[in-house]
Amino acid sequence: MQLPDALRGVGRPDPPSQRDVSDSRFGRFSHWTRSAERELWFAVVAAMLVDVTLTVHGLTLGLRELNPVANAAIDAVGVLGLYALKSMALGVGLCCRLVVPDRHGALVPIGLGLPSALAVAINAAVITYVVV
Repeated sequence: MQLPDALRGVGRPDPPSQRDVSDSRFGRFSHWTRSAERELWFAVVAAMLVDVTLTVHGLTLGLRELNPVANAAIDAVGVLGLYALKSMALGVGLCCRLVVPDRHGALVPIGLGLPSALAVAINAAVITYVVV
């Protein structure tokens, strides 16, 4: 005796645990971020460099660094302290990337780049306010 199709599961989608991840929206986003991960890392480095550049420019305009860790680094070794801090943050991000599965690997540069991009926007706004 054979079960009807409705009882055998014919024509029904597989349970979520058996679906191909690329079928979901997250899967497509995950695939895109994996393919764009190198560009994300370049964007992180660029955002960090622009952040340091704008911070140095703000300091020359008489502004002060509000981050106590960055302020201590500047007091200790000057502007090179900012580059050292950004290098350490990048190193931590790269170490994290080694332990994060490839499927979620792009989240590391995204998580590292968003605060840097926010800092760039804030620095640019403050400098613009002071200059204009």
